[in-house]
Amino acid sequence: MIRQTARVLAVDDRRENLLALQAILEGLPIELVAVTSGEDALKRLLVEDYAVILLDAHMPGMDGFETAGHVKQRERTRHIPILFLTAVDYDPHLAFRGYQAGAVDYITKPFDPWVLRSKVAVFVDLWTTHTQLADRASEVTVLRSAIDEALELLESADPADVARARARLAAVRGARLGTS
Repeated sequence: MIRQTARVLAVDDRRENLLALQAILEGLPIELVAVTSGEDALKRLLVEDYAVILLDAHMPGMDGFETAGHVKQRERTRHIPILFLTAVDYDPHLAFRGYQAGAVDYITKPFDPWVLRSKVAVFVDLWTTHTQLADRASEVTVLRSAIDEALELLESADPADVARARARLAAVRGARLGTS
């Protein structure tokens, strides 16, 4: 099992906002990947996995809403939580549009940096747990295959040894893997 660091994708057309996000998230166990457009975000999402996306709602060209729509349409990325960040005063219609685009939250600036940091930390923890569960599922598949192969090999051994080995393997399989 290779331990990966969670990546957070920050998308904002203003570099000073990206620097502020980097400062806010400093010290979290993440790799922050900062891009300045929706197009660049979609390119990154083709080749890398992310725990969460911090997405500016209003950008020139492809805005955050359109970017989120593309993210949620792709099978590979539709599960990634999106936190919209916007400098526009809270507008329920824009917030609704963000949620319709697939956001898990819509945060207006100025926002409390500790709140954003906490939200990102929660999604990083969820990503880490999901990754660990996926690793465990792979291990279970490998173990199950090894047990099946061992049982087949034991078919041709001494009958008394085979009976003991089969009983032990079947017990391990049932207790450790949840089936018998």
